[in-house]
Amino acid sequence: MTDAPAPPPTNPAKSVRVLLAEDQGMMRGALALLLDLEEDMQVVAQVAAGDQIVATALETRPDIALLDIELPGRSGLDAAADLRDRLPACKVLIVTTFGRPGYLRRAMEAGASGFLVKDGPVEDLAAAIRRVLAGERVIDPALAAAALSAGPNPLTPRERDVLTAAVDGATVADIAGKLHLSQATVRNYLSAAIGKTGTRNRMEAVRAARRNGWL
Repeated sequence: MTDAPAPPPTNPAKSVRVLLAEDQGMMRGALALLLDLEEDMQVVAQVAAGDQIVATALETRPDIALLDIELPGRSGLDAAADLRDRLPACKVLIVTTFGRPGYLRRAMEAGASGFLVKDGPVEDLAAAIRRVLAGERVIDPALAAAALSAGPNPLTPRERDVLTAAVDGATVADIAGKLHLSQATVRNYLSAAIGKTGTRNRMEAVRAARRNGWL
């Protein structure tokens, strides 16, 4: 059970049920208000944390989930993958400030049907929702071009795990304990990640990986 507001009563005239995941309260409230003004849309659930998304979606059964990426508790990208498996009828549209090529690739791998950056009018968002529900894939064109030129994520899943564990400046021993690896193995993964990101040390590798959306 989440602490999200209870869904409003279903309005038969509003056929599109929307779940909104956004950690900034003012932004979340404004988006909900604006989408509710659309004749065919109803925001049936709002959550502020990534670890609330799946449970709330299973409870409220939205037609589409609008997910930010960097959320407390859990990434919107990880939640998108779970929604694909546990509630396949619910489409996912990523709506984020972070227009990074690596994020776009990961969103598509997680089953998202669209990826928009938060710099357009709400009318464009409403139109994107309708297009996704009609079976289209909607991607910010500039970001799509950047993703094609950037190429795939060079990091393996385990290298990403090790870099993610190093985000807060954790020591090799800390990372090894957290991931149940030997310290020698952690050093090998860090060395490989540093080489692939073209950086000089683990913190530079973390920054480069985050900048490209690889983490």
